[in-house]
Amino acid sequence: MSYPTIDFLYLNEEDMIKAGVKDMPSCIEAMEEVVVCLNKGDYVMGGENHNSHGSQVSFPKESEFPNMPKDEGEDRRFMAMPAYIGGSFDLMGMKWYGSNTANHKKGLPRSILTVMLNDKDTGAPLALMSANLLSAYRTGAIPGVGAKYLVRKGAKVCGICGPGVMGRTSLAAIMAVCPDIDTLKVKGRGKASLDKFIAYAKEEYPMLKKVEAVDTVEELVRDTDVISFTNSGNTDPSTYPYVQKSWIKPGAVLIGVSAFDMDADELATCSLVVDNIKLYEAWAEEFPYPSFGANNIIGSKFTDMVHDGQLTMEDIIDLGDIISGKKEGRVNDEQIFVYSVGGMPVEDVAWGKVCYENAKRLGLGTALRLWDQPDMF
Repeated sequence: MSYPTIDFLYLNEEDMIKAGVKDMPSCIEAMEEVVVCLNKGDYVMGGENHNSHGSQVSFPKESEFPNMPKDEGEDRRFMAMPAYIGGSFDLMGMKWYGSNTANHKKGLPRSILTVMLNDKDTGAPLALMSANLLSAYRTGAIPGVGAKYLVRKGAKVCGICGPGVMGRTSLAAIMAVCPDIDTLKVKGRGKASLDKFIAYAKEEYPMLKKVEAVDTVEELVRDTDVISFTNSGNTDPSTYPYVQKSWIKPGAVLIGVSAFDMDADELATCSLVVDNIKLYEAWAEEFPYPSFGANNIIGSKFTDMVHDGQLTMEDIIDLGDIISGKKEGRVNDEQIFVYSVGGMPVEDVAWGKVCYENAKRLGLGTALRLWDQPDMF
């Protein structure tokens, strides 16, 4: 970049695909480095605690202003998620999106996302990129990092609760790191989405010998080696998929990308792992006890259990500690893990950086000029 002229790269979704945004093995590799950076503290996110997930604008249920959006239970919100990530990424950026479940009626995804990457010193924009795929793949890759370190060797049966986009990318990550998977069980709420997901899985993963839909959470969990919960969730834990420990196969791994629940006493007998312990401490501040429900990620139940004296913070294992060898991961084939995935903007910035570098190397995207020189300074 030359100064004072500033150019930046615009990457649309087609550019991002060509730049490798759907390369799941590479995304898992990048996310593993992110987890290590998080564990070391080589990152900064928003808020005074430097660990805020982001800043969200929600709307009132009623308003005297006719043009103001209303909260009608359709996930109407906007969110800005800034972050700096170190390591080989060494970059500042932000994910920005608006969300509205009613978008589906217009043929649009619920959320429409973009990521801006910025020079860490000057703040100058480096790239503006389409980020729906970027966000989806980094979200799936974090479960993949956990599965790499926690799932037993030779695992054969995978379960997915929620046959949507997150289900697809979570499955892609698990298949990338668990090469012996030959059976897939899927639970969803509608036949159309189940049929579509099953057809996709059969086509994408011909090594699967059996792909089946199941009707209950119990069927999904029983005799399954790794289960990823990628279903939608609200603020009412009574609506979340509920798992009894007696259903869980010895040695299995349950991954909470989205909402699911277990009895606290049963959870306390499992090995509990999170992707970044500082994020959950921040959520415990932002969502006063009880955090779980206000935040539908199972790791917030872990911190509620600390509040209740059922656990200590030392009982919650940071995945980065396992990767770095500070703590043991799996010690035997009977050990049951519950792994909580929070999702953080550092992941978007990191995967965005990889795709941006690929795009530059391949000559992709459209160069946009911010200015030849600043008019006022």
